Amino acid sequence: MTDPDNPFPEPVVLELGDTLDLHHFSPREAADLIDDWLAGCLRAGLKEVRLIHGRGRGVLRERVQALLARHPLVEGFRTEPANPGATLIKLRPSCS
Repeated sequence: MTDPDNPFPEPVVLELGDTLDLHHFSPREAADLIDDWLAGCLRAGLKEVRLIHGRGRGVLRERVQALLARHPLVEGFRTEPANPGATLIKLRPSCS
């Protein structure tokens, strides 16, 4: 059943880039979104990417970095030195 008040009845396709800003998404969407984004970045040949989670109290940053620590596509990550509201991610080399 479609929601007549939903201005986007179909999934919205975002352009893939080396930066993902989570400010536009709810925290419950973050894990699946990050997983899909990292896979797309690797397929596109990107080696280093940037994820913006915001500063706040650091709750979302901690959740994001815990996910990255166990993610099979991530070789390493660190908080961006000039911006603690972003994390820099190094992707594993593609096996293909």
